Amino acid sequence: MDKMNNPTDSPPTLVGLIAIALLALLTQLTAPNSAVAQVRPGDVITPNNAYKARELVSPGVYLRITHGMSMQIVPTERIEWPPPYREATEKYSSQVRLSNDHRSLVGYVAGLPFPFIDPNDPSAGTKLMWNDTFRPTSTDDYDARDFSCITEYAGLNRPYAPIDYYEFGHLASYNLVGRTEVEPMPTDPDFLSTGRLMLMGQYPFLAPQEDRGRGFVRYRYADPLKGDDTWGWMPGNRRVRRLGEAFLGSSAGAITWSLDNFQGFAAKNENYNWRLLGEKPMLASIAAAHVPEVTCPTDGGASACPERWEMRQMYIVEGRARMDRVPGELFGRHVMYLDAEAQCIMYQDFYNRAGELWKNYLTWMAYRDRAVADAHVAIYPFKRVFQVGASIDDLTAGFATMCYLPAQDTTERESWYINMGAVDKSFFTVRAMTEAAP
Repeated sequence: MDKMNNPTDSPPTLVGLIAIALLALLTQLTAPNSAVAQVRPGDVITPNNAYKARELVSPGVYLRITHGMSMQIVPTERIEWPPPYREATEKYSSQVRLSNDHRSLVGYVAGLPFPFIDPNDPSAGTKLMWNDTFRPTSTDDYDARDFSCITEYAGLNRPYAPIDYYEFGHLASYNLVGRTEVEPMPTDPDFLSTGRLMLMGQYPFLAPQEDRGRGFVRYRYADPLKGDDTWGWMPGNRRVRRLGEAFLGSSAGAITWSLDNFQGFAAKNENYNWRLLGEKPMLASIAAAHVPEVTCPTDGGASACPERWEMRQMYIVEGRARMDRVPGELFGRHVMYLDAEAQCIMYQDFYNRAGELWKNYLTWMAYRDRAVADAHVAIYPFKRVFQVGASIDDLTAGFATMCYLPAQDTTERESWYINMGAVDKSFFTVRAMTEAAP
């Protein structure tokens, strides 16, 4: 009897199919091609041989190399999802689809919404961005404590001369949908009455002194037509201010970050048109060696280097703002580079409305069972991905803001508390934000 027609043979499970797909991705990483063949584990990429990596990074990352950032090439490591997340993907992903207008999710409960991406699907880009929204790095809640962001002039062999230093008490988030490790699972009952999809908070600012006590609280809603609710606490007049959506994507002064730039992309997916541009092996730093991250000595401190980079299978997704939804959008387009295993943005190039490259976002990740080696509380029964550094380089103005998670001089020795119930909904209130201000 033909084995394919044997009714006693069970069809492969979703987990089995995912494993097959991941194996195929790793095969592509090791397949010979002219670009990949130019870099091998053990190589060090510097401005002197940047040409070797030109086809393996985004245009913005390539410029960073020419401006002084270096890379230590290491073997590719497979990234496993946390078991609860993998199980939720197997259980629920088959029922997930896009809405009739191809913008919103329908039927999502938990796990990765779209574990299989067809590159010929016109909605592939939108699906990938929803995968990033519900990525496996943190599904329930996280609290990144005591991190810092330092703005400096960037350039090849430029002396390290910080312009601004910012330090923050907390960067935190709480998901009401897609929960896999902390009760209530998989959905917080509050979602049914408020429609809030996730809560975000960043407070209090600890430095500089003129911003000490400042903070932000932000609510994201499942309704595609309902914008985010955001409140800011301003220490100068000690008042709470309601912030419009145009403010969320803007940055002021020397700092290059905005509230929409955290974790790669933090704006509302439905406000953008997404398109998959391609998929190919590229370099990314997803198994960083240093915590806290090191300040690059050869680019003015604009990045973390030397640091470990490896070949990864990456999706390239373009996003253009819907001007009816985001009329104040600064950028003509965003180009995201997402890791196909970790399902998160590793770097992003921002283009202005004239089509010129303007900024580059870059993150350094670590993959282990704890964020810092001497952790005593935030230790996990499996490996997970932590962000240990991130930077946005304004490639036209010549300065960058490098963030360290945790800060280099902090006494906080746990850094990341992910899916531990470290923050609950009470943290994301205006009252809690104002009471935390010095």
